[in-house]
Amino acid sequence: MPIIALIIGIAIAAVDQIIKYFISIYLQPVGSITVIDNLLNLTYVENRGVAFGMFSDMRWIFVAVTVILIIAVVAVMFVKRPKSKMFYLSVALIVGGGIGNLIDRIFYGYVIDYLSLSFFPPVCNFADYCITIGTILLIIYLFFFTDILSSDKNKKKKENVEL
Repeated sequence: MPIIALIIGIAIAAVDQIIKYFISIYLQPVGSITVIDNLLNLTYVENRGVAFGMFSDMRWIFVAVTVILIIAVVAVMFVKRPKSKMFYLSVALIVGGGIGNLIDRIFYGYVIDYLSLSFFPPVCNFADYCITIGTILLIIYLFFFTDILSSDKNKKKKENVEL
């Protein structure tokens, strides 16, 4: 399962980079186009920060933090080897999105954003949504499908009840 999750993550990063390639060629010159009135615009933005453009121009710090987080998540995946497909899907989304945005930061110094929803003001990209969905799935997995957040006393009680 860990290898499959990595392959999916790499595929997500590749799709993200392909989308950004076409966005930079066709959307950058025009700036913005409406796809669905009052709902979805494609708007070219060079985001030099993180979420919502916060902490601008800290490129190498973001690169370092992203690399460390990706290595940590992948290490957990290979060392702990959870049995849950939900865990691996969430990791694939987080790693794929992280790598997609990492490539932008390393090569351009900014992340290319382009998805603008009328009800969510920040302009985002495919990788951002993958990271967000993956993080939500990981939180759901941790809270509802593992005992990782339980205290040791509760774990021992649960083990004694099962015996």
